[in-house]
Amino acid sequence: MKKYIYSIILFCAFTITANAQNDLQRTSQGALYNLFTHNTGDRIKNDDVITLQIIQKTDKDSLLSSTYALGHPVQVKVQPSQNVTDMMEIFPLLTTGDSLLVKIPADSVFKGHENSRPPFFPAGSFFNFYMKIVKVQSLNDAIAERNAELEKIKAAEAVDANKYITSNKLVMKTTASGLKYVIFKPSIKAKPRAGDTVLVNYTGHLLNGQVFDTSIAAVADKAGLLQEGRTYEPISFVVGSGQVIKGWDEGLLLLNNGAKAKFLIPSSLAYGEQGQGDVIPPYSTLVFDVELVAVKPIPHAAVAPAKKPAAKKKTTITAKKKS
Repeated sequence: MKKYIYSIILFCAFTITANAQNDLQRTSQGALYNLFTHNTGDRIKNDDVITLQIIQKTDKDSLLSSTYALGHPVQVKVQPSQNVTDMMEIFPLLTTGDSLLVKIPADSVFKGHENSRPPFFPAGSFFNFYMKIVKVQSLNDAIAERNAELEKIKAAEAVDANKYITSNKLVMKTTASGLKYVIFKPSIKAKPRAGDTVLVNYTGHLLNGQVFDTSIAAVADKAGLLQEGRTYEPISFVVGSGQVIKGWDEGLLLLNNGAKAKFLIPSSLAYGEQGQGDVIPPYSTLVFDVELVAVKPIPHAAVAPAKKPAAKKKTTITAKKKS
């Protein structure tokens, strides 16, 4: 059904293209635009936050990106325009519900770095943005709405993590920080210490099972994440030095060299309320299947043996004779 709806959206965008090109207006900075709707209502102002859907295409109608394909619109805070590429001079012309085409000159986008210009954006061509204004809010209203949504997600995080543990019949230990872990393949080799370099194979996924990253090519291929040119091998880093998320630094110091384990890392030890791009939502507990492949230790200062407490000197109490 989603693919069907998405196809309709693209078809509609395609059918309006011909008419849109015939009624273009130009801004003072050189962007071309055509407003398909003429809705009444308050116009967008600086500091407003707008929620919008965007389909981006080339002049030859090749699709570059789409928020419909991503599954959610984007939000933009309106600010004074710095150049034609930010489209900020367009937004004050619009109101809630408006749809339009904006054409940004590719010559302006690639000015000063022509070497990065792809062949499908020749001189004189345009980036074409088909946009729909879904919502317009004041900055304070947008912040309040986002905070309320984040509180709901934050409250649900622990519940969702416990559901995952129960449904997968896991018996996990929990550290003081909230990291949960289970060791599937123990090892009698030495544990790494902070400052050692470790090599780790891993697969990371959300509680819903969606894989977002892995060091294993077969897993990446199965998940549709295989990247051409990437070398799939154990990741190497200095453990305990903040080069990775806190949950990794803590969890790997619990493992012996050669061990395999599963980590359930709460957002407080991962990416917190910010999340990570479009892949990891805010307040996401992350699941990592890890294998500590190797440890390259550094010289560590010898730990002095604990001193035995000094023996207490016995005190002799002599009872006084009654006179």
